[in-house]
Amino acid sequence: MKNILFVASEAVPFIKTGGLADVVGSLPKCFDKQYFDVRVMIPKYLCIKEEFRNEMKYISHFYVDYLGQSRYVGILEYVYDGITFYFIDNEGYFWGSKPYGDWYYDLEKFSFFSKAALCALPVIGFKPDIIHCHDWQTGLIPVHLKDKFHGGDFFRDIKSVMTIHNLKFQGVWDVKTIKRFSELPDYYFSPDKLEAYKDGNLLKGGLVYADAITTVSNTYAEEIKTPFFGEGLDGLMRARANSLRGILNGIDYDEFNPETDTRIVQNYSAKNFRKEKVKNKKELQAQLGLAQDDRKFLIGIVSRLTDQKGFDLIQCVMDEICSDDVQLVVLGTGDEKYENMFRHFDWKYNDRVSANIYYSEDLSHRIYAGCDAFLMPSLFEPCGLSQLMALRYGTVPIVRETGGLKDTVWPYNEYEGTGTGFSFANYNAHEMLDCIRYAKYVFYNKKREWNKIVDRAMAADFSWNASAMKYQELYDWLIGY
Repeated sequence: MKNILFVASEAVPFIKTGGLADVVGSLPKCFDKQYFDVRVMIPKYLCIKEEFRNEMKYISHFYVDYLGQSRYVGILEYVYDGITFYFIDNEGYFWGSKPYGDWYYDLEKFSFFSKAALCALPVIGFKPDIIHCHDWQTGLIPVHLKDKFHGGDFFRDIKSVMTIHNLKFQGVWDVKTIKRFSELPDYYFSPDKLEAYKDGNLLKGGLVYADAITTVSNTYAEEIKTPFFGEGLDGLMRARANSLRGILNGIDYDEFNPETDTRIVQNYSAKNFRKEKVKNKKELQAQLGLAQDDRKFLIGIVSRLTDQKGFDLIQCVMDEICSDDVQLVVLGTGDEKYENMFRHFDWKYNDRVSANIYYSEDLSHRIYAGCDAFLMPSLFEPCGLSQLMALRYGTVPIVRETGGLKDTVWPYNEYEGTGTGFSFANYNAHEMLDCIRYAKYVFYNKKREWNKIVDRAMAADFSWNASAMKYQELYDWLIGY
């Protein structure tokens, strides 16, 4: 039996701000339990729902010396879907209404968490063969394993994997601050270790010292070796190319299943979607105050409203999109300029644009089920989960060919009768508009072809099973089996 510990800053169902939580919460369930004992460790935030907090079982507590003070570390446990989750408790650090807030304070908080997580392992009596770290919040763990923890018998043979979910976020501050929070000696702050462009960088530490690095799609693994996508670390990514592999994210096929989803009005399958899917569309139009016409081309967007997600392209041609024969549903929050843009177009084209500037899990499922197409024109996209959910629900993705979008959406080819969606290559608003108009043309004029695209989309398999096998191969390789 091989012991694997996932350490991360969030995991479903306890706390979620993005795709990281889906991965950390869903992937551990998919490993072969005969060979792998996979457990998860995250902070015990005060903003975790009370129903979960009340059910957590106290395991132990101890004190750790951090920044010259003796600090409390509580360990709690909760078994969910057969997976053991551990929670590191310290109300001084993990209070507040959301898991992240002030950048400076987050750096201290997660530096503490990385140390506390390692110190907790002998206390709970779980010795992992591999600690699988996720994003900059856990970047110090591979460093500590090679430094102050390396001398102890318990820690000496533990290997580490670092997964990059989005290279843009790195945990950067000036060297003096990072040195203080990490409690590492001066030796670590040179350009080949934790220093990057005269600043301290927590993610870089993890990438330098981890035994293996993964990221969440094959294309993104190649892209981050280039200056445009490398966020200043492309040189390091090229240097560690032999240790870097891309493994696609999956989604939970039980949670996202149009046949059993209780959040949608009408369940449907690949066999009966031609008759049943449209009932979700009519209900969505009615709920959001759009013109009720099941023949209208309805495009959905569920996203953070940021530049990374391509909203500057949409902003460029929003009037043209709205003046076409389409309806648009948007769900999400983000940059004020994009929130206000969608509010404006909701006001201007009230019967064809619906701006929902908040987040709702229920409404997101209804959009995946009720729309005809799903728009995702990202500038860069490490993997992306929304297009996988759209494919699962037979809602045809319209995407830009970057990162995981390129790996998961196969462009429609009318001559060969292949493809699961529509895609465009250049980061250009009018190229995106042409792609939307081509999709709309097929929807209105070649309905049989459109339905075949939906057939292929719903037949594509992006469950966690295939990805879990690749992680198992990685773990076997690291442990030396």
